[in-house]
Amino acid sequence: MADRVTVIGWDGSPLTAAARSALAAATLVAGAAHHLALPEVPESAERIRLGSVGLAARRIAGHRGTAVVLADGDPGFFGVVRALRAPEFGLEVEVVPAVSSVASAFARAGMPWDDAQVVVAHSRTLRRAVNVCRAHTKVAVLTSPGAGPAELGLLLEGVHRTFVICEELGTAREQVTILTSDKAADHTWRDPNVVIVIGGFVAAAEGGGWIAGREPGGGPRGWALPAGAYGGALGEGETDLLRAAQLARLGPRVGDLVWDIGSGSGAFATEAARTGAAVIAVDRSPGACTRTEHSARRFGVQMQIVHGSAPHVLEDLPEPDVVRVGGGGAAVVSAVADRRPQRIVTHAATRDAAELIGRDLTEHGYEVDCALIQSVELDTRAWTEKERSVAFLLSGRLPDRAP
Repeated sequence: MADRVTVIGWDGSPLTAAARSALAAATLVAGAAHHLALPEVPESAERIRLGSVGLAARRIAGHRGTAVVLADGDPGFFGVVRALRAPEFGLEVEVVPAVSSVASAFARAGMPWDDAQVVVAHSRTLRRAVNVCRAHTKVAVLTSPGAGPAELGLLLEGVHRTFVICEELGTAREQVTILTSDKAADHTWRDPNVVIVIGGFVAAAEGGGWIAGREPGGGPRGWALPAGAYGGALGEGETDLLRAAQLARLGPRVGDLVWDIGSGSGAFATEAARTGAAVIAVDRSPGACTRTEHSARRFGVQMQIVHGSAPHVLEDLPEPDVVRVGGGGAAVVSAVADRRPQRIVTHAATRDAAELIGRDLTEHGYEVDCALIQSVELDTRAWTEKERSVAFLLSGRLPDRAP
C-alpha cells in the first residue's frame, strides 16, 4: 500500500504550498491529461491517466511510495475521495481542496447558490436529474459525456428553463453561455461542463435562508390539506383522507416524475410537488387546468400542466415513476400500466369497477391492493354528520422495479 495518498483539488488557480509539497514528494501521480501536464508534477514520478477511479485506486493500493491524485474542483464534493475511501481499497487519504466547479459556475453567473439543488447526470441518473430540474427553480447539474446540456434540453421538452453552461472552468478555454433550454441541443458542448438550470415561478421568500437547497416539506404544515386550502370544493376522489392514502401508496420523492391524470383542483398534484418530485398534471377541462395552476402558484411549487384527454394525451409524455389516475376509469389505468411506472393508484365508486381495474392491473404484472375507505366529516359544534365519502382505493406495484 502507498505510504501516503494525497488528493489535490485543482480549479485553475496556482497550487497552494501544501499541494506543491505533496507533488514534490510524489512517486506516483494520477490525474487527467491536463493535470499530468502541470509543471509541478515530478518528471520521475509514475503517471496514471485517471479514467476508471477503481483501476487507479488498485494501482495506488499496490504502490510502494507516495501517491498524489489530482482532480478538478473540490474532490470531496461528488469527487474521487468517496471512491478512494471505499472499503475494498483500504486507502486513507489527505485532501487539499479547491473551489468546487459548482461554486465556480455560480460565481461566473454572479448568483448565490445556497438555495440550489446539485445533481450529477450520467447515463444512469440523467432522467432523475432532469426531473429535479423540472421540480426546482435553481439546479446545478454536473454533467458527463452523453448526459450533457443537449440531452438535458431535449428531455426538458415542454418545460421552459434558462441554461447557464460553463465549459472547461479554470482553463484557458473556459466559456460561459446563456441560452434557453430548447436551444441547447443545437450546439456541441465541451467537457467538462456544469449547467445551471433556472426557471419556473417562485413563491415569495419568508425571511433568510437557513438550510442549503430546498427546504424539506416547505409550505403549510401538514399534508392532505382541506378543501379551503385549494380555493373551495374538491372534486370526486379528491377528499383529504383519500388523497392522504394515495400519497402514502405512491411515496413520491426527489428525482421522481409523477403523473396526475384528472388533476381536478390540483390538490393531489400540488401535494406531490411539495415532496420535491416533478409533476405533470393532466386534465381535459380548461377550468381544471387553470385551478391546478393557481394551486401550484399558491404553494410555490413547479409542475407542468397538460390540457388533453387521456389516454391519447399520455402518448407524448415522458416516462413516469408513479401515477395517480383521478379520472378515466379502467381504460386510462390500462394505458398507464402499459408505460410500466413503479406504482399506480386510483379509486373506484363501486366494487364491480374496482374488480375490473384490479384484474387489469394484475394482468399487467402488478401486485394489487384494494381497500374500502370511508370518511365521515363531523360538525364539531353539534357533533353531527356533515358529509360522508366512500371509495375503493386501488394500488398497483411492479415487483420487478425498484421500490
